[in-house]
Amino acid sequence: MPQNPNRCCHHDAVLRYQDPATRTYLGSPSLARLPSGDLLATHDYFGPGCPLNHEGEEHLTSVYRSPDNGLTWRNITHIANAYWSTLFVHEGAVYLLGVSQRYGSIVIRRSDDNGNTWTHPRDETSGLLFRGGSGRIPPNYHGAPVPVLLHKGRLYRAFEDYRPANPACDWTAAGFQSLVISCPADADLLRADSWTMSNRVAFDPAWVPSAWGRLREPGWLEGNVVAAPDNTLCNVIRFNANPICWDHAAMLTLSDDGRHLAFDPATGFLDFPGGHTKFTIRTDPVEGGYLTIANGNLDPQAPPNRSVLSLYRSRDLRNWQWSGTLLRHDPAIPRETAFGQIGFQYVDWLFDGEDLLLLVRTAIDGAHNYHDSNHIIFHRIRNFRQLKGSAT
Repeated sequence: MPQNPNRCCHHDAVLRYQDPATRTYLGSPSLARLPSGDLLATHDYFGPGCPLNHEGEEHLTSVYRSPDNGLTWRNITHIANAYWSTLFVHEGAVYLLGVSQRYGSIVIRRSDDNGNTWTHPRDETSGLLFRGGSGRIPPNYHGAPVPVLLHKGRLYRAFEDYRPANPACDWTAAGFQSLVISCPADADLLRADSWTMSNRVAFDPAWVPSAWGRLREPGWLEGNVVAAPDNTLCNVIRFNANPICWDHAAMLTLSDDGRHLAFDPATGFLDFPGGHTKFTIRTDPVEGGYLTIANGNLDPQAPPNRSVLSLYRSRDLRNWQWSGTLLRHDPAIPRETAFGQIGFQYVDWLFDGEDLLLLVRTAIDGAHNYHDSNHIIFHRIRNFRQLKGSAT
């Protein structure tokens, strides 16, 4: 791995480095603790040089395992037609839930041998849950490694259906329609008839608060299904627009049966640190309340950037307080250079006693830019509850 005197941060272990010259970049990190005690990790590939399938779409995921709590990692296998996927453990097995390719079908796989081998979603009895259209014909399912929530005997995960006004558009936030899939926790997760899909909710530009100014192509994506303090379900989702309107998110409400998703513009917008990029929300099993790790804005004079990753806490999902910065660019690096070239982003993370385990899509050491990440890096944050700041 090339070295750079302007090293950005200490890290515990690099799972993968990808030479930027390949024009292949590393995305969608996901992390799980196996019943065996090992850690399992996945990521996928994007960019003009990355592997493509028969439809010319990004689709490849790599799997890694650590037997020593993240000190060392080994690449154990690759999975074709798995993308934007979440690892989660349920009833003694590990699952990978995502889509078959960029804007593909929703698929799930199971491994019963610690990630060495995986089932294949051939049809609706073996993991093909919701079929996407051919090419870019709708539905075009989209997601990220967001949490799978177990709540009142049911599993939930957020997705989106990408339907831009202009079908030739490769990415615009305005094209994403929010949805949630769910199933009974005791069902066969590989059977499509076990799962329910909610209605889709498209973002209406008229909902944007006037205080946010004139925005082009506003929309939402990469939601987190969370149980609110009153035990109702909601989908807290990233808000994106042009120009970037950062530190905002939206909250949709979800019925317990997973069928009805709704948004109230009068109450549904949040001041949320790092809400302009992908984030993950989890409930603290010791102290209660909610935690997220996100690219929050610590410098009001700075443009939107991903060069700082911080921990935030909340008691009610609406009011968030900074608890500490976990990763940041070297202060010796000029700020403009850091904003353009360095990214700590799309973090997936787990509780590990008094520590946090992070898996981070990272652009450092010669990356083309902050977005085109050339590393997947594992970090252990020790004694995170001692970080200053408290839930509000």
